[in-house]
Amino acid sequence: MRTLVHISDLHFGRVDNALLAPLRELIGDLRPDVVVASGDLTQRARSAQFRQARHYLDTLPKPQIVVPGNHDIPLYNVAARFFQPLVKYRRYITRDLAPEFVDDEIAVLGLNTARSLTFKDGRVNRRQVEYLRQRFSRLPRSVTRVVVTHHPFDLPPHKDHDDIVDRAPMAMETFARCGVDLLLAGHLHTSHTHNTSERYEIDGYAALVVQAGTATSTRSRGETNSFNVLRVQHDEIQVERYSWLEGSGFALAATDIFCREGDIWRPAA
Repeated sequence: MRTLVHISDLHFGRVDNALLAPLRELIGDLRPDVVVASGDLTQRARSAQFRQARHYLDTLPKPQIVVPGNHDIPLYNVAARFFQPLVKYRRYITRDLAPEFVDDEIAVLGLNTARSLTFKDGRVNRRQVEYLRQRFSRLPRSVTRVVVTHHPFDLPPHKDHDDIVDRAPMAMETFARCGVDLLLAGHLHTSHTHNTSERYEIDGYAALVVQAGTATSTRSRGETNSFNVLRVQHDEIQVERYSWLEGSGFALAATDIFCREGDIWRPAA
């Protein structure tokens, strides 16, 4: 079994500082095999905010899979936005826009969906998807395959369809062929766990989608700050959501268990 901690939308520049130490301590106590941070590390992609994010990530367990979000691209600096959109992210966080962690049980691959031509939407391209296909295709089928993005491939009920990453159907067809099991994302500041069967009717295939809320931002959008812990086995994934309780810290709020049936992930009976 592998344990993943999934945090998202930290938004340094708009963080609740009271949450930082309790989050760090709990993540350390959980002893994860991998820490995943699915984008929007900063509020406005400023150098000071990236330095704060870098310092905080350095206090968390390793290894880490980190991808950028739309807030990690400058909004008001037009020249930087269009000509060097991720220069500060690459300077302070990582130069690797396709990070990966692979062992004999799990393969976690990051995918950059942040783009400079849109203010908040995301996009994938064929080159990125083909890289993932080739990488996953070289692995034994016993290895659980995980893709990390900022923008989601599927949505909770009642969310705006425009929040789905552009070219998602193309990517999902490829994910089905190479057996991607689990899709981790942020962006919405909403926690949700489901499979892809309703949105993508792909015969014999449904990936598990785990959406993280914001771990530390004051921009809660009506949901308390939260993060996810995933206990991953080949045929079972347990998703635990930890939510912030004022005066008590982060506490376990919900647990969902999904089981594999072929290439379809379903809620446990």
